[in-house]
Amino acid sequence: MADTTPPEDDDFPELDSGLADRINAIDDDAAAQRANALRVGLEQYELDDEDLGILDAATENPDAIVFLPALPVIAIVGRPNVGKSALVNRIIGRREAVVEDTPGVTRDRVNYTGEWANKKFTIVDTGGWEPDAKGINASVAAQAEVAIDLADAVLFVVDATVGATSTDEHVVRMLRATKKPVILVANKVDDVRQEADAAALWSLGLGQPWPVSAVHGRGVADLLDEVLTILPEISAVAKEEVGGPRRVAILGRPNVGKSSLLNKTAGEERVVVNEMAGTTRDPVDEQVELGGKFWRFVDTAGIRRRVNLAQGADFYATLRTSAALEKAEVAIVMLDVSQPISVQDLKIVDLVLESGRALVLAYNKWDLLDDERRTYLEREIEQDLSHVAWAPRVNISAKTGRHMEKLVPALELALESWDTRIPTGKFNALLAELTAEHPHPVRGGKQPRILFGTQAASRPPTFVLFTTGFLDPQYRRFITRRLREIFGFEGSPINVNMRVREKRKR
Repeated sequence: MADTTPPEDDDFPELDSGLADRINAIDDDAAAQRANALRVGLEQYELDDEDLGILDAATENPDAIVFLPALPVIAIVGRPNVGKSALVNRIIGRREAVVEDTPGVTRDRVNYTGEWANKKFTIVDTGGWEPDAKGINASVAAQAEVAIDLADAVLFVVDATVGATSTDEHVVRMLRATKKPVILVANKVDDVRQEADAAALWSLGLGQPWPVSAVHGRGVADLLDEVLTILPEISAVAKEEVGGPRRVAILGRPNVGKSSLLNKTAGEERVVVNEMAGTTRDPVDEQVELGGKFWRFVDTAGIRRRVNLAQGADFYATLRTSAALEKAEVAIVMLDVSQPISVQDLKIVDLVLESGRALVLAYNKWDLLDDERRTYLEREIEQDLSHVAWAPRVNISAKTGRHMEKLVPALELALESWDTRIPTGKFNALLAELTAEHPHPVRGGKQPRILFGTQAASRPPTFVLFTTGFLDPQYRRFITRRLREIFGFEGSPINVNMRVREKRKR
């Protein structure tokens, strides 16, 4: 009987030292011929328009920049406990956003991918903050403002059973001042008898209220049909820019030294530096010359501190970090070596990975490190940051300027990896070697085969495998690890996606 136990990452053998030499020695013409033959073989399989688009977009030009289209972004805003998270769960089709009766339940993740009528989009759920009774109007407006900056369209959710409140009207005034399309969602309309409650919301002046029941699903299909009429094909806010100085986001938890780093690179007191965490209010763009090149730095301390809004501040920080990453190409994540690596540090690293941006880790306040703390730090790095061991590491002191000159080579290396394109022929030659060296385990009596592979995009490097069956996550990590060992990719995340296809029926 075939072994169906998923292999652990450690089960895969170490890199064959001759593999890299064999791959690099392959003649370009021979590699191209091999890739073309495999590509022709795909014609025997059921391919859809998206498959053909991926294959057609593939290019052998190593300098070509190809992006996967940025998904349009919808922000869901509204006061606490109106059912935003329930609506998110209903739209994405799974219970992922936390839903509780307590207003302002805090969540770590705010971005989700939804799909309706074969169109995908990103949802920004703006729950997850703890309002205070006195400043609720200001709190909701600030939350909505940040989310709207990141969105192509807005769903404004109101509890139809309660009606329009002064808080709702406060947000409406802010929404009217934006240029973004807004759809008014009247939630908690569970049956026909409550539709009169929804009709009363015409008074808000945002046009037709769309009655839905997020919990029961009533009216959500009609709402999503309407959403698709106002969403662009490709996001206007998350679109990629090409050309100009490379864009760098400086990320890190409060008081880690982000503003000091920006001031040191800019050579002036560009940003207020204070021992009190969270003194930077808004992201500040600064063009600086570093290492003989111009760079655009974004300082993203970005927390609007409000009285009794400590939980909310963390939520705003997450949103603003996401906003900065949308504008950036590479992120410097700063870590304070005088403090243990925290959960918040790891969340920021994960946000960079989710965004697909290049990554450099800057260990700040290195001048304060003693031998005992150094031992603990190396252990923390090995345990907590092993999943980003591929990111260049720079030990600096932003305050004194120590080792700041090492930042530029690290940024250039990460960006070069982020831009890297592997020829299709060499990628398929590598896949052939890997599957011969270590075939995928048999699953359900069948062994998935890789038919063809191509790099669909760079920034970040994104590979698509056409297969006859689902590949275990461990096997995809095995392929990713080999890609790093042979082609480098230091400082860049790598995406390996699958498209499982069946043979055409004769």
